[in-house]
Amino acid sequence: MQRAAASIDLECVRHNVRTLAGGLAEGCSLLAVVKADGYGHGAVPVARASLEAGASGLGVATARECRQLREAGIEAPILVMGPLTAEEASSATGDDAAMVLWSLPFLRQLIDIGRNRDRPIPVHVKIDTGMRRLGLFPRALPEMLDAVENTPEVELAGVMTHFADADAEDGDFFHFQLRSFEDAMQVVLRTGESPLFHCANSAATLRYPQSHFQMVRCGIAVYGLSPFQGDAAADDLRPALRLSSYISGIKRLTEGDTVGYGRTWQAPRNTSIALVPVGYGDGFSRRLSNRGEVLVGGRRRPIVGLISMDLLTVDLGPVTDAKPGDEVVLIGGQGGETISAEEVAGLLDTINYEVTCDISSRVERRYAG
Repeated sequence: MQRAAASIDLECVRHNVRTLAGGLAEGCSLLAVVKADGYGHGAVPVARASLEAGASGLGVATARECRQLREAGIEAPILVMGPLTAEEASSATGDDAAMVLWSLPFLRQLIDIGRNRDRPIPVHVKIDTGMRRLGLFPRALPEMLDAVENTPEVELAGVMTHFADADAEDGDFFHFQLRSFEDAMQVVLRTGESPLFHCANSAATLRYPQSHFQMVRCGIAVYGLSPFQGDAAADDLRPALRLSSYISGIKRLTEGDTVGYGRTWQAPRNTSIALVPVGYGDGFSRRLSNRGEVLVGGRRRPIVGLISMDLLTVDLGPVTDAKPGDEVVLIGGQGGETISAEEVAGLLDTINYEVTCDISSRVERRYAG
């Protein structure tokens, strides 16, 4: 029996991609973001499922992530969106990827790499409209466009930006960024160029159709998770991941017994606890100690005591019909109950992205659909 497994339903991924693409205007394509090993879901299977469902390309953060997809035989367009060293850029270029261009020094690195190629390197110029991370300020755009135009080693394939808070209820800053990007688009169009314009992440794709332009870049929504940290079903998204383990043993405690490191929990009455072989070494956060819940037999049961590296303990109550070998669900549904990644994120004061990305490599990924 596997100590822990993350079960990924690839049909959910296909459904989510079809749902997202179905809300786009004609001529607008969808790039599926599969960085960070597909947000913990597995980059290669998710990439294939996304492409099967109609995604036009894939987004990653690193050259190594690009190489993983190419070694798996995936030939679709790939955009590498993170900062790259010259060595990494050379690797990504060798894998026929497009790259985000945000500075003149990086352009000079690409020129050196491109001299050994028989075709130009496709680049997507990134504009900083308010995120204050990668990207050039709008005032520097004319100089960059002129440099790209006069550099045969690269070709302008896209112009992009990234929103800081498209998921926020107050859309003021989103609209400020969108106006800044639209102004930049006009600067580009006046040069006679017509690259792909793209700026919408999952939240903007779902909430602001005016931001779709020629392409959207969807990450978290592809996995059926809410970019708004709410109910994913409200946007017809289906969570693809279910994290489960099993009861490896049951111990009977008497009132006053303590459990685990630090003796942080004391049994308030005679009870039974389940030993579940999952811990923070698997990416299940120690901060869920004495706070989180799991599902056993379709019922919520509290995690008690400190979560250790390889084990957590669950209070089954004074009377239980649970037995060793029974399934324990940490994220996902069982019976009529569900523990969502958003719920877990709320307990941790974080976001669902981190919850799934943190699931470690020693947790087996199982694929269906």
